Amino acid sequence: MIAALTRATPADLPEIIALERGCYSDPWPASAFASLPGNDRVYFGVARDRDRGHVVGYAIAWYVMDEGELANLAVAPAARRQGVGRSLLDAVMSDAAERGTKQLYLEVRASNVAARELYAAREFEEVGKRKSYYRSPTEDALILRRTLKSSAT
Repeated sequence: MIAALTRATPADLPEIIALERGCYSDPWPASAFASLPGNDRVYFGVARDRDRGHVVGYAIAWYVMDEGELANLAVAPAARRQGVGRSLLDAVMSDAAERGTKQLYLEVRASNVAARELYAAREFEEVGKRKSYYRSPTEDALILRRTLKSSAT
């Protein structure tokens, strides 16, 4: 399904923004993506369709000191259950470990069973809850954490 994971570039933003709007009921505004490509404190990766080269998924993580947050991960509906999300999550975890990140956090909708299963398979643990965190519809967010082993030298 995917040809390769690459770093996002400004040229990818229109496809990423369209994907964001198609995947989320309360999407990030387009302006939220503009400063992310090339930012040293951010991992912004895209997964491309092998046949057409279209963006079928992306992941965004940011880092402060020895902590990181998976801020956004989206996969096109037609590309789900084909390993795209797993590949993007693994790329984030690898990047975080290379940076010396000790803890990687994320929030997930309590009802998002598929995402919760993916995160559980990668040993994320629930460490908290944010009441009514999500809008459209209003829903709690589960806070998950994964402790990483650094690959930094």
